[in-house]
Amino acid sequence: MSHAAQIAIPATYMRGGTSKGVFFRLQDLPLAAQTPGAARDALLLRVIGSPDPYGKQIDGMGGATSSTSKTVIVAKSTRADHDVDYLFGQVSIDKAFVDWSGNCGNLSAAVGPFAIGSGLVAASRVPRDGTAVVRIWQANIGKTIIAHVPVANGAVQETGDFELDGVTFPAAEVQLEFIDPAAEEDGAGGSMFPTGNLVDELEVPGVGTLEATMINAGIPTIFVNADAIGYQGTELQDAINGDAKALAMFETIRAHGAMRMGLIKHLDEANRRQHTPKVAFVAKSADYVASSGRRVAAADIDLLVRALSMGKLHHAMMGTAAVAIGTAAAIPGTLVNLAAGGGARQAVRFGHPSGTLRVGAEATRVGDEWTVTRASMSRSARVLMEGRVRVPAD
Repeated sequence: MSHAAQIAIPATYMRGGTSKGVFFRLQDLPLAAQTPGAARDALLLRVIGSPDPYGKQIDGMGGATSSTSKTVIVAKSTRADHDVDYLFGQVSIDKAFVDWSGNCGNLSAAVGPFAIGSGLVAASRVPRDGTAVVRIWQANIGKTIIAHVPVANGAVQETGDFELDGVTFPAAEVQLEFIDPAAEEDGAGGSMFPTGNLVDELEVPGVGTLEATMINAGIPTIFVNADAIGYQGTELQDAINGDAKALAMFETIRAHGAMRMGLIKHLDEANRRQHTPKVAFVAKSADYVASSGRRVAAADIDLLVRALSMGKLHHAMMGTAAVAIGTAAAIPGTLVNLAAGGGARQAVRFGHPSGTLRVGAEATRVGDEWTVTRASMSRSARVLMEGRVRVPAD
């Protein structure tokens, strides 16, 4: 009986922020997968272990959650003012689908360390001790990310005392700057608010008419008020992810919001665009108990935010959605800003299911348009395993 032998591909399994994924150098991929298309998607699906009708990804590197079903491809940049090009693929768990429509802010924290460790950053750009500034071109959305990576004895420093809620162990801090993060999505142009409004009335069949802030910053995101959909903003994953009716409601909101944002032309296209836009709900600050059991005091945060990723409530917060939160909080009149107490601000600390996160943003108004020059946050990253990942040759 004939059989397909396995091929071995150099790869690194990394944690970045509250996500983890399989990282590749573009040059190490099989030739057919070095360009976008069906061969690349098929390879990454098999690496992660999708599609899996059991929803476990047992026969692959995925961890059966949106936070752990991720792939990254990095190459030396073709742009003179950048070090590397970074492409992110969100792999569906139960469908044969890789979504290339947006970035992963959490894994962005691992791109700089991976690039340095893989020899993709010029040696002259990496100090023996100090901080390496890695300029990253985010190819999915055409934006610049600047990563400040700690270096010790000429190598990336991974251990340290920086604590990130949603990650069990401390590590070295990686500071990220998202430059001009208003997402230039297809159909939505470069406008931060594609509808032209800070708050819209969004009609959602079966749900009602909801106030919504729809913003393109970091990643396209639809914000609604928690109390408008029957929540408090203190919910943890089990309160929503086990409720099929609630998940269907959020997907309906997401699909209709995507239509209003110009990201899709027909509602059924939302099924093929799972990674973007995100949908989140906000509320004023309140005491709650995080998933770790730690008590979060209302006085320690500015507002509450819960966000869904790939159809499920996220266990912490997507990095790109954090950029959207920080940007919206900096603009008076958005639902996020109002939940945080209103007024101008350059930083916000919000409560999420795993704890808290601080994100900064610099927003300015030019005429009738709002722009954001940069958003910033701190994450951490660590190599979990490196070597070769094996997949059947067919």
